Amino acid sequence: MRIPDFRELNVLVAGDAMLDRYWYGETGRISPEAPVPVVAIARTEDRPGGAANVALVLATLGVKTTLVAPIGHDEAGTALRGLLADAGVRTHWVEQSDGTTITKLRIISQHQQMLRVDFEGPAAMAAEILPEFFGQSLSGVDAVIFSDYAKGALAQVAPLIHASRVAGRPVLIDPKRSDCAAYTGASILTPNRAEFERMVGHCGSELERVERARELLLQLDLAAVLLTRGEEGMTLVERNREAVHIAARAQEVFDVTGAGDTVVAVLGASLAAGQDLAHAAMLANLAAGVVVGKLGTATVSVAELRAAARHGVPANSSRSIVAEGELVTLVQGLRQHQDVVVMTNGCFDILHPGHIAYLEQAKACGDRLIVAVNDDDSVRRLKGHGRPINPLAQRMAVLAGLAAVDWVVSFSEDTPVRLIEAIGPDVLVKGGDYRLEEVAGHEEVLARGGQVRLLPFEGGYSTTGIVERIHRGGTRR
Repeated sequence: MRIPDFRELNVLVAGDAMLDRYWYGETGRISPEAPVPVVAIARTEDRPGGAANVALVLATLGVKTTLVAPIGHDEAGTALRGLLADAGVRTHWVEQSDGTTITKLRIISQHQQMLRVDFEGPAAMAAEILPEFFGQSLSGVDAVIFSDYAKGALAQVAPLIHASRVAGRPVLIDPKRSDCAAYTGASILTPNRAEFERMVGHCGSELERVERARELLLQLDLAAVLLTRGEEGMTLVERNREAVHIAARAQEVFDVTGAGDTVVAVLGASLAAGQDLAHAAMLANLAAGVVVGKLGTATVSVAELRAAARHGVPANSSRSIVAEGELVTLVQGLRQHQDVVVMTNGCFDILHPGHIAYLEQAKACGDRLIVAVNDDDSVRRLKGHGRPINPLAQRMAVLAGLAAVDWVVSFSEDTPVRLIEAIGPDVLVKGGDYRLEEVAGHEEVLARGGQVRLLPFEGGYSTTGIVERIHRGGTRR
């Protein structure tokens, strides 16, 4: 997966800035005054939070970052100013002479959060970011990110979105409010599952979530919704494109604090760097997998992103079943590492030893093996009534469990020519009972400088033969 150079980018962040405060200590006894643990504080730490954390994530990646946010004239505000100045973030503060800098104090003992205490004034009292003030920061930026924690800074976000779009800037929003009409005209929303359902209502299935997301695209005139789903990964829904499901990349979840900040920051920076939306979403997913393995509000560096990308995508699991859009992006990322991508296709209705031997030979032709599978309707058109025996989901799950197979993708056409052209494999593999000119997609692969290999099937096995024996009630002789 290619990590872009972020250093020449300019990104504007606006929203609710906070100070995240951490007090660490040991817990060795229960208070005699009440049945609560006593924590002996040994050290303290301050970190930017909310919109300030989004800005810090961007600055850590090397992005030239500007933050527009309210701040109070208090000790917490002084601390937050210093942290962002040290990180090289340009700040345009909305001064609140009698306001409170939003502060979240977390007390940590033995790597566990014991208590969180919030300091903040009423949202109605918070200083808003006004369009005329915001507009002064728009010049020369490549993207705009609104970090809306519903604390009052973006109470009137609609004119800010309008100003950004008039200036020709893509607008990304990490939303917290349920009145999603306020986000009309934005480019991309990045809600988590709870935030999404507050906007669209409860969703009982993956299909319903995607359908509701498509309705939201039309309702709010959005380009895309990136739904973050914790351990289930992310779902990217764009207009007129198949939804892309991206598997979670965290090896171990230690603390999810600030994961949403990281997602919207990396997504915005990647889009500003010229990445397509699917690839940008995968980078954001990769970054989120890094930060949730750290304690507290955290950032991710380019070096950490590269290290995470080098681990590759785990194969041989249900996560090997991918949508076409995600697969195209995965293959593009492999080009950087010069991995040889092999592709084959078929119905794979009843998997038998001949299939296993064939797929193992196919994998030996390169580094990664993609198996494209006919969906149920195309199998019926090719094989006739009564086929497939096993539905698409089951056929793909069995293939995804094979050691030789890295990714499984479906297609609905009678031939995989369009899919092969979209993916662009280095090697196209088919059984030896085909002639070269009969292999669907051979012209497209050869035209790109790739190879077409014809491999022998292990003799004596066929799905049709197995079905006939079942009907006869006999066994293989």
